[in-house]
Amino acid sequence: MWDDWNLRNAADPIYGSTNPLLGADFPGHPGAPGPYPPPVEGSGATAPPSHLMDKVSGYEGISTGGNDGRYLPPPPPYPGSGPGDAAPRPNVQWNIPSITEETAKHAFVQYAESKCCYKSAPAKEMVFRDFQPFNTYRYRLETFTESRSSEWKSVPYNGEVIHAYGTAPAPLPWDIAVKVPTLFKDGEEKVKVPYTSSVKPCQTCLSMGQTICQKCHGSGRVQCWVCNGVGRRMNDRCSHCNGMGNERCTTCHGNGRVTCTGCNGKRQLLFYIELKVTWKNNAQVFLADKTSAFPSDLFKKVTGKQLFTDEQFLVYPLMTFPDASINQASQIAIQQHNTQFASTSRILRQRHTIELIPLTKVDYIWKDISYNYFVYGVENLVFTEQYPAKCCCSVM
Repeated sequence: MWDDWNLRNAADPIYGSTNPLLGADFPGHPGAPGPYPPPVEGSGATAPPSHLMDKVSGYEGISTGGNDGRYLPPPPPYPGSGPGDAAPRPNVQWNIPSITEETAKHAFVQYAESKCCYKSAPAKEMVFRDFQPFNTYRYRLETFTESRSSEWKSVPYNGEVIHAYGTAPAPLPWDIAVKVPTLFKDGEEKVKVPYTSSVKPCQTCLSMGQTICQKCHGSGRVQCWVCNGVGRRMNDRCSHCNGMGNERCTTCHGNGRVTCTGCNGKRQLLFYIELKVTWKNNAQVFLADKTSAFPSDLFKKVTGKQLFTDEQFLVYPLMTFPDASINQASQIAIQQHNTQFASTSRILRQRHTIELIPLTKVDYIWKDISYNYFVYGVENLVFTEQYPAKCCCSVM
């Protein structure tokens, strides 16, 4: 019975005028003649069945709730912003530093002194036997994307002014201007699409503002919890319910009805299309493994020395870096990102960097026995599995 009802014929929410809700002849109005189907308690305002939704050009087939709105294909890239506009970078003289023996020894002494059970003698008295630097590179590609999805939303209508559906064409999803947040930072913004709003009667309560209380099923009374509805306890009349076996429902206060959770008692719902804009920094990291027997997970805890950075709309793959594995990783990562995000997102910016993570393996001799340790990261942290002088500590 609701399909052809359009509340805009009875109210003019565009100018915020106060109009009567629904006439007394409208089914579900308190003054309307019955019978009518009993309202059912809802779980909150949601989008109505799709056949009640207005047909908005450019938003065909969008979700009607459940946060499952599909991502909308982006428009073609901006003119003059393709990868062909980024010239190949010239040959770069890569500066690849390494730490000194003095730095390596100092780091080892600090490491020993930071351990309560380690004696510092090995670190101070050791004799270097071999000093082997490993140039370990970390390549990172970041692609900052913007994705847009839309779905129908509904909220209780409070009489606010709206951009009503049909008064002007609704802007297309990618034509809506939204300010981009800080680059390479995740973010999200939700926008009410103009000229998609309409006011409709709440179907949960049949526009009455109230629904039957589900606890007492509309009777206003529930079984006494003290005597379980018997009316007596220990052969005496139940003092809680005065022997009646039931008591007033605390949910509806004995009225048998509660405020509709669908419209919050407002009787009307405002339906509109919500555009969700999502910004995401998609990062891909590649670590050049030099098979040094060093636990690679430890690299996550340290920073490196930045050797190279480039930021453009679309970056160009590296081709001249001394480590071929980094060049290959760059080419694969950029191709994967450009292919992966082309159909569902708009690429706003790309950035790639190369870090040198200092890693040095030190072989040394102490008391005629060979040992080794690693110094890694700009922080000059130390890792070793065989420190030669440990003492037994006990905590009192």
